[in-house]
Amino acid sequence: MNISQQDFTLSDKSLVLDDDNRLSVTELKKIVKKTQRIYLCSDGDMEALEDRSSGYYKLVPTNGSPLLEISGVKMHISKGTDPFVSASAMAQQAVRKGDKVLDCCGGLGYAAIAAHRLGASEVLTIELSPQVMGLRAQNPWSQDLKKSGIEQRQGSSFELIKTMQAMSFDAVIHDPPRFSLAGELYSEEFYRQIFRILRRNGRLFHYTGNPHVVRKGSSFVDGVIKRLQAAGFKNVKKVPHLMGVSAQN
Repeated sequence: MNISQQDFTLSDKSLVLDDDNRLSVTELKKIVKKTQRIYLCSDGDMEALEDRSSGYYKLVPTNGSPLLEISGVKMHISKGTDPFVSASAMAQQAVRKGDKVLDCCGGLGYAAIAAHRLGASEVLTIELSPQVMGLRAQNPWSQDLKKSGIEQRQGSSFELIKTMQAMSFDAVIHDPPRFSLAGELYSEEFYRQIFRILRRNGRLFHYTGNPHVVRKGSSFVDGVIKRLQAAGFKNVKKVPHLMGVSAQN
């Protein structure tokens, strides 16, 4: 998992993890054959960290932190970078020390953890999918979500934000699924709610996707910018290397 290293013993054609867990050559070959999966070995059983109850959710190994993949679609910037590093860069666009932060679409919680490490006083991270919540609970890179100052909430950001007090956050990180899956999270209605809950001069980073499109312009990204401006945001700027836009209220 690229967090720690440990030596293990080979015995009787098995890899010995501990007294209760051994992996046979057959099991090891199965892991090698099924690439792009992360496995949990517990009480002698080996299971892939995935959920097929509704769609196909899984943790995918990288050279750094795991990324989340849903039905074949990667939910993180991973090409040429590490998912945790890219999420941290998004947080840096909006978060300052002492801020109260809203993370609208939490995923594995990397941006929320980064905001906390940047010195945010409080972080509220919302994730719609119970399947994602289950995977993040098993992901070692997500364990800092349990730290004091971070609140995890399962539900719809589109609905929950309506219940939040006006001018109650200093920064918002908005990294929604693609438009075809969650078009309401790109709407002027939702942007107005973000504007409402931000304090004066509050900051927003909004992931939109595709660096070429962000840099060159498109009806989609230009539409996002126009809707943010219509909602009241100022200083709306493209951030091509992070595939998104930043703004202030």
